[in-house]
Amino acid sequence: MTVESTAARTPRRSAGTKAGTTGAKRTAGTAGAAKKATGAKKATGAGKSTGKSAEPSLVQLLTPEGKRVKNAEFDPYVAGVTAEELRGLYRDMVLTRRFDAEATSLQRQGELGLWASLLGQEAAQIGSGRALRDDDYVFPTYREHGVAWCRGVDPTNLLGMFRGVNNGGWDPNGNNFHLYTIVIGSQALHATGYAMGITKDGADSAVIAYFGDGASSQGDVAEAFTFSAVYNAPVVFFCQNNQWAISEPTEKQSRVPLYQRAQGFGFPGIRVDGNDVLANLAVTKWALERARAGEGPTLVEAFTYRMGAHTTSDDPTRYRGDEERLAWEAKDPILRLRRHLESSGHADEGFFAELETESETLGRRVREAVRAMPDPDLFAIFENVYADGHALVDEERAQFAAYQASFADADGGK
Repeated sequence: MTVESTAARTPRRSAGTKAGTTGAKRTAGTAGAAKKATGAKKATGAGKSTGKSAEPSLVQLLTPEGKRVKNAEFDPYVAGVTAEELRGLYRDMVLTRRFDAEATSLQRQGELGLWASLLGQEAAQIGSGRALRDDDYVFPTYREHGVAWCRGVDPTNLLGMFRGVNNGGWDPNGNNFHLYTIVIGSQALHATGYAMGITKDGADSAVIAYFGDGASSQGDVAEAFTFSAVYNAPVVFFCQNNQWAISEPTEKQSRVPLYQRAQGFGFPGIRVDGNDVLANLAVTKWALERARAGEGPTLVEAFTYRMGAHTTSDDPTRYRGDEERLAWEAKDPILRLRRHLESSGHADEGFFAELETESETLGRRVREAVRAMPDPDLFAIFENVYADGHALVDEERAQFAAYQASFADADGGK
């Protein structure tokens, strides 16, 4: 499906516009122009080591206990967030996690061929997703279910590809949300090219590309960094560092913190607490405003954790211990915001009970929708390998047909 530039045909919309069909409100509150220049200058060093610890510092607005902490550079970007919008962020994360859990269960039941869970990464995705304007464009990987939710993509549309019945299931131009990208890192180049294009169109929108810590080692990402820096492209590279590139830990991906890689390409990098939804909202707003103002690309490293398996074909117990997972569970992004809502009096038990009901309704809808989908055509894989057919493909098709037919006798001829 061809992706068109929306720059010329899409009017600029405010950050408070309602997102798609999810019913969740976009969060309000942007920093003023005066803060933009100073914030950009200061934030490039926000992740620098203090000299007191081997680990660099990171932008954090909510502690794991739910306590609000002050940050002079980034508080202005969330100053206008209301209690209702905080509840909206919490709702986004809860419903995204519920959908993700249902998809995992459906794969275990044989309804999906594969699933890539986002468990633990909800704050990074919802915070950054709600920072976007409608006319901004998103290039995801295959795990950005929370961002898809923020863009108004129906959760059931995400599952057709994992069931094998379509190649995506939604029109990218309808939500400015590109189809999922399976090839690791290639979307960073797509995003950079698109960003260069909207600049030529004279638009003031921005582009964001999502990828993981493992993808940061891909050549495509390095090329995207080079092109975006040289052409001052309005693109935000949002790296969700979930600590594990399948079974490879981050320390085997880079000898420096990932956000510092941006420095070598000539643009700012910053590390944010990936389990803090407010911090992700603020930092992404800052980076997007830099892009729209013509200040070029930014690399955001959301320091988070993949609580589950890389995909449902993976067994994380083979390469990491329970103590690591338990340590990160204490930093759970949903529990963190719930503690803040409760301690500040922004939500009561009625709100949480109502959300629990809504969550179960969503799970049931997703389950019923997937089970109503057709079974994939088992032979479609052979149809488009060569334009004019090929003897070897014909032979493989015949072998596969014989293999499938061998199950008929075992089923009593059914």
